[in-house]
Amino acid sequence: MTYSEENYLKTIYHLTVFSESAVSTNAIAEKMETKASSVTDMLKKLAEKDLINYIKYQGVSLTETGKLAAKMIVRKHRLWECFLVEKLDFSWDEVHDIAEQLEHIKSEKLINKLDDFLGNPTEDPHGDPIPDANGRIIKIEKRLLSELQKNQSGICVGVKDTSSDFLKYLDKQEIALGSLIEIIEKESFDNSFRIQVGVKEIMISNKIASNIYIQ
Repeated sequence: MTYSEENYLKTIYHLTVFSESAVSTNAIAEKMETKASSVTDMLKKLAEKDLINYIKYQGVSLTETGKLAAKMIVRKHRLWECFLVEKLDFSWDEVHDIAEQLEHIKSEKLINKLDDFLGNPTEDPHGDPIPDANGRIIKIEKRLLSELQKNQSGICVGVKDTSSDFLKYLDKQEIALGSLIEIIEKESFDNSFRIQVGVKEIMISNKIASNIYIQ
C-alpha cells in the first residue's frame, strides 16, 4: 500500500472503532481535510484491493483484511509513541506528528522487536489501546470525567482529544495518566467542575472534562 492508502485505512478505522455502521464519504473527507471527490477516487482503489466494502451513497466499511491492515498501522503508530516518550523523553504532546511518519515503516520484524523492547505495552502514552501482532486489542473499561458527580473520583487513564494544545493544557494543570481526580463541585449553570488533582484545586470546563477518560 502507498502512504496515502494507509492513511485512508487508518482514518476509516478510527471513524468506525466506536460504531459498526458504515462511514460516509463526507465524514472521511472532513477528517482528512480533503475533497469528497478525492475520497471517492481512493475508495474505489481500496475496494479493488478488497480492503473496504464500498457502495456509492451507502457508505464505507472495512473488510476483515482491511481492518487487520488498519490495526497494524495503528499498532506501529502507538508503539512508536511509546518509544518516543519512554526512551527518548519526548512529551506526550510532541509524539503524534513524528509517529505519523514512523507508522509507514514496512518491516514487521522491526515492529515486533520494538514491541518486545518496550515490554509489550497494551496502551500508548495517551491511554489508547495498542493492537498486538495478531490485531487483538485489550480494552479497558473507562468513562468520561464529565459523567462524574460531586464527591466522585477516578484515575485518569486516557484522553479523547490528543491535540498538542489540549495535552499542553493538561501538563500545565499537572493532569497526567495515573492522576487521581476528585470532583469537589459541579456547577449546574454550565456543568463546569471544581476538581482536586493531587494537592491542587482547579476549575475546568465541561469541554475539558468531556475529553478526559477516567477509571
